[in-house]
Amino acid sequence: MLYAIDSCSEIIKIPHRRKFDTWRSRLSDLEYQAIIDDLNSRIEGTEIQTSSWMPGSDWSGTVFQPIYEKACKFCETESAKFFGLIVWVVFMKRLEWWSFGRYEKNGIPITGITYFQIDPPR
Repeated sequence: MLYAIDSCSEIIKIPHRRKFDTWRSRLSDLEYQAIIDDLNSRIEGTEIQTSSWMPGSDWSGTVFQPIYEKACKFCETESAKFFGLIVWVVFMKRLEWWSFGRYEKNGIPITGITYFQIDPPR
């Protein structure tokens, strides 16, 4: 479950849904599920994750390569956006409660969104 702390509400919508659907339509169900499975295995047992640090910078030979080559037609900018939206969806569908924010490391803004586990709101 993904929860917005500032508005005290559960997140149930995918941002930029039209673009997400376009990119998603270019991946097979097997490719998409492999991405979902990989992300869930990276998240399992953790309390904090930052989207831009999850896949690493070289997607060659990984389940993420089709995002760049097929879904986003070799566009790095769109690939990063689509990857971020997939991560968003994965956190929305998890059983644990998660929230998110944009943060800095050593005074430098982190590119991706940082997700962190929270206790269920009362």
